[in-house]
Amino acid sequence: MLVEKRRMALDGDVVEWITKAVAPLKEAPLTAEIILETARFTLPRPDPADRFLVATARSLGLTLVTSDARLLASKAVPTLPNR
Repeated sequence: MLVEKRRMALDGDVVEWITKAVAPLKEAPLTAEIILETARFTLPRPDPADRFLVATARSLGLTLVTSDARLLASKAVPTLPNR
């Protein structure tokens, strides 16, 4: 979506770039525990994607790495600035 909106530029095809970028990563499955966790905290804005990111980090005991100032200011999950 960011590439389509011209807010981000990639070298080459988007699908190929994403496939290569995520190859070394381990995916976190969307579990019932994570879905239920989305109701256990408040965030400064009602973005469903942010809720799933925070809930996943909380459920798995992870630190959320983000450049989003609102998430960095939130106390819902430990954060690390990515700037």
